[in-house]
Amino acid sequence: MSRVVLVIACGLALAACRDEVADLPLPVAMTEEAVGYYCQMHLLEHEGPKAQAHLDGTPAPLFFSQVRDLVAYMRMPEQSHDLVVAYVSDMGAEGATWADPGAENWIAVTEAYYVVGSAVTGGMGAPELVPFSSPEAAQAFADLHGGSVMGLEDIPDSSVLAPVESDAPGAEEDFLRRLEAVSHRQEDRP
Repeated sequence: MSRVVLVIACGLALAACRDEVADLPLPVAMTEEAVGYYCQMHLLEHEGPKAQAHLDGTPAPLFFSQVRDLVAYMRMPEQSHDLVVAYVSDMGAEGATWADPGAENWIAVTEAYYVVGSAVTGGMGAPELVPFSSPEAAQAFADLHGGSVMGLEDIPDSSVLAPVESDAPGAEEDFLRRLEAVSHRQEDRP
C-alpha cells in the first residue's frame, strides 16, 4: 500500500513540475517594433546580444538593448512586478553575429554561459555580458575576445551595476543635449 502512495505522490509532483514549466511564457521574437526598456530605442538599431523579461501580470515582455541591462534590472530590488522568466540571445546559435544576433534564438537567462569582461561592447556602448548555450562556445569567444566564462549567479554586481565611463567624442555633449530636451518637454506638459 505504501508503495502505491509513493508512486502516486511522485506522479503528482512530476505533473506539478510540468504544469509550472508549461505555464512559463515562451520567448517572443524580436521585431522592428521592439524597443529597449531603458533607452526606448529600437533594438534592431544596435549590435550585440539582446534580452527580454516576462513579468507577472504583464501581457508583453520588456526588451533590453544589452544583456547587461537585463541582469542589472534583475538585481535591482525596486521593480513593480515579479520576474516570471527571462531570455537572452544565444550568440552561439547558427547564424548569430554581433551585427545580427538573431530574432528567435533565445535561451533562458539562468541556463546561459556568459563571457564577462571581454573586449566587446554592447549595443549601448557599455561592456557586455555575452551569452551562449554551450560552455565550449563561450570559451571559444573568450579565447578570441578576452574575458571569463561564468554562470548568471557568478557575475559580479560590478559588471552590471557600476557606472560606465564613455570616452567617445562628444558623448558628454550629447548627453547634456538630450537631458535638456527632456527637461523642456517636461516643462511643456500641463
